[in-house]
Amino acid sequence: PNSSIVFTVMAETVPAVVAAEVDPNLIEVKLFNKWSFEDVQVSDTSLEDYIGVLASKHATYVPHTAGRYSKKRFRKAQCPIIERLTNSLMMHGRNNGKKLMAVKIIKHAMEIIHLLTDQNPIQVIVDAVVNRYCYGPV
Repeated sequence: PNSSIVFTVMAETVPAVVAAEVDPNLIEVKLFNKWSFEDVQVSDTSLEDYIGVLASKHATYVPHTAGRYSKKRFRKAQCPIIERLTNSLMMHGRNNGKKLMAVKIIKHAMEIIHLLTDQNPIQVIVDAVVNRYCYGPV
């Protein structure tokens, strides 16, 4: 519903109409406010449960959810794939805990992927993961 707010400007009353309700279907969560999770497809059906790219579950603005994905067995499969890539950059002693630096690296890498391929970088990363797992896990 619309709500009205009244402003008083130099002894003159001016009503202003403010839209208080936003349709939730219009809001689309995009990674870094640029890339959508909507059209991302996992080509290998055996990996669909383990690569988190569903727009309804795994869509985030920044790959930093602070989720507790290691508390239970196989819960890390629910972690968004871009966040798992970000977490994998924080390996070795000198990079431990530097998640903001890892997020910045992922953002710049995705910009480069987008400029070179003109595709959704999330889709390119998912395809790379699927192609890697054809040869077996690391």
